Amino acid sequence: MNDSEKALKKKRIVHAVMLVVLVVLFFLFISPFLLVVINVFKTKADITSNPLALIGKHGFTIKNFPEAMKKMNFWMVFFNSLVITVSATVLTIVFSAMAGFVIVRNKWKACTLLFSLMVASMVIPFQVLMVPLVSVYGGILGVLNHRLTLILLHTGFSVSMATFMFHGAIFTNIPLELEEAAFIDGCNRWQTFWKIVFPLLKPTIATITIIDAMAFWNDYLLPSLVLQKKELYTIPIATQSFYGTYSTDIGLVMAALLLAMLPILILYLFLQRYIVKGVTSGAVKG
Repeated sequence: MNDSEKALKKKRIVHAVMLVVLVVLFFLFISPFLLVVINVFKTKADITSNPLALIGKHGFTIKNFPEAMKKMNFWMVFFNSLVITVSATVLTIVFSAMAGFVIVRNKWKACTLLFSLMVASMVIPFQVLMVPLVSVYGGILGVLNHRLTLILLHTGFSVSMATFMFHGAIFTNIPLELEEAAFIDGCNRWQTFWKIVFPLLKPTIATITIIDAMAFWNDYLLPSLVLQKKELYTIPIATQSFYGTYSTDIGLVMAALLLAMLPILILYLFLQRYIVKGVTSGAVKG
């Protein structure tokens, strides 16, 4: 066996080992989701007796879904989560894209300072701001228990990361010559951004949509601080209170968890092809 054959054999062994490791890691990561899917169609007795069985002794059942939806008031909390998630995501994308464009195309010191402050703010954990947040917005301003308050807070906390990504995408992938050609054709700065620059940011927009929509939809801590009224609950809050109230029936808990996961999972499946492209387009040249 010559050296080339030995190298080829070694390469195949390495690839096989990597494939096995990736498959094992995949099943480890997806196993909680699989357990939820398997057990949501069982009765409480079947889940307790054998949670790993594909089908319980009492057969296949879908009774957990309507009962869980009724007890957690699913459509109300779904509407609240949908309004908050869509509104905050759209505002984040619009403001961040415009901010990134202005920072990239203007060499003002104010833009450099603003961008530096945004990058620095990304390292501040939200937990540090929890107590002042509740004290100021609740005790002084009295604006808690409003969807708009939560939407603006979500937007404010996410705009720095989104601006950073849009800044990299515009700086790296959108040549200045395109904008100069638009100016020659009679477009002003506003028209150039919306008609030329913004459509070219589609991969980055899709990536930020997935990242922020998942974060807003699944967030429990911030909504639990802002929203105290039950009619304003989002799905994570309703799921948590549901679990504490009806934790004896694991089937209902599994149904509630699956109902909470499905909308954002569907969004991810529609947009996941843009993730790698969008992250790559936001990489800043050295």
